Amino acid sequence: MTIHLADERQLLEGLVDAQRHEVVGILEDLDEAEARSRLVPSLTTPLGLVKHATFVEKVWFHSRVAGVPRSVVGLPDTVDESFVLADADTVDGVRQAFLDACARSRAVAATHDLDEQFPWHQGPVSLRFIYGHMVAELARHAGHGDILVEQIRAQRPTRA
Repeated sequence: MTIHLADERQLLEGLVDAQRHEVVGILEDLDEAEARSRLVPSLTTPLGLVKHATFVEKVWFHSRVAGVPRSVVGLPDTVDESFVLADADTVDGVRQAFLDACARSRAVAATHDLDEQFPWHQGPVSLRFIYGHMVAELARHAGHGDILVEQIRAQRPTRA
């Protein structure tokens, strides 16, 4: 089934998965130093973007949809903290953590209907809303990553 012929659920899942793929692509072809490059005043780095995307998956699916408290999921208290890199964070480790979070998110979402509602600080939201929010959130960060990676690659020495 191609995504443009899918039913609503398959379409939403496919759109989120397409953006997840783009987020993973941020780290493609970057070494450890490049992945940690800070090219903007904020905490945003390629590696930090993928780490933040893991946080986003866990906030929405592992905590909100699955109903597991944030402290049990191991989420930082603030969004900014989700971009902070530890010395132990590596390209492979952060990539795998994101892939694992996505797999868990898919498993959690599969047990719920699109119309089912979940608590949010602005009021209840449906799984349908969460999918739409995730498409926007992941697409925004994948775009940030594309720009950072373009800048990093432009700084590489040219090969003769």
